[in-house]
Amino acid sequence: MSCGCQSTEKPCSGEPAPEKEPCGCKDGYEANESGAERESCGCHGGCASEKQEAEGCGCHAAQVAETAPLPEREPCGCHGGCGTAARAELVQHSLKLEYFTVGWNIVEGVVSIAAALAAGSVALLGFGIDSFVETTSGLVLIWRLRAEKNARDHEEIERLDQRAHKLVGLSLFLLAAYVAFDAVHALIAGERPEPSAVGIGITTLSLTMMWWLARAKKRAALGLGSKALEADSFQTTACFWLSLITLAGIGLNAALGWWWADPAAALVMTWFLVAEGRQAWRGEDCGCA
Repeated sequence: MSCGCQSTEKPCSGEPAPEKEPCGCKDGYEANESGAERESCGCHGGCASEKQEAEGCGCHAAQVAETAPLPEREPCGCHGGCGTAARAELVQHSLKLEYFTVGWNIVEGVVSIAAALAAGSVALLGFGIDSFVETTSGLVLIWRLRAEKNARDHEEIERLDQRAHKLVGLSLFLLAAYVAFDAVHALIAGERPEPSAVGIGITTLSLTMMWWLARAKKRAALGLGSKALEADSFQTTACFWLSLITLAGIGLNAALGWWWADPAAALVMTWFLVAEGRQAWRGEDCGCA
């Protein structure tokens, strides 16, 4: 006769029954031939065979899984992995974008100011001067990214970055005031700018460049978790709208002879210049650079 898994049964061997463990299903108690007369042993070891334990012991995988170690969290909230090779590549890519931005803005500024002086265009002049202000902003971000790449002191970077952005913001405020004054003067005096094919060409090309750069900087900013680069992508987007406004003003003057469209476009431009200035003045930076 088989003992089953009952603590009250007489042992098959005729020996005194050993003390029962809390499981209620000790190895010393053999299961009967059918394996049906077993107590549920809870979640303890030694319950008949491994097959029976899997079938009816009550030891569930979920209970065992509770003791498994949780996966380690990444130490930083920045996207792309802080301090990793992936982040270093993103910083390098961002630097290339800023180098290209600075180079393009210098060319754009020189060509636009020359065309503005030749045609007497207020809108084109404001657009050209803004290109040089944006060049300064781009140089600040290049310095910041290079400092991060070379692992310079974060607090020092933050202090100098704030000061530099405030200077850029102040420059944009002054430019907005100058453009507004010149545009109002041109409207009152009835100054008629000449059509500028060069101006139309440079602003059309700028539309394409600024659209591409703004999207590329936005993606890089998300990858790095950098608010400074995200703010720069906003400024590049503002440059896109400045290009569109300037093109509209000088284009209407060239196509329809609407001379007032040029200074009117310059007045609309001042809103974007002030918005850029406010963004630069706040100078928000990445909390995990």
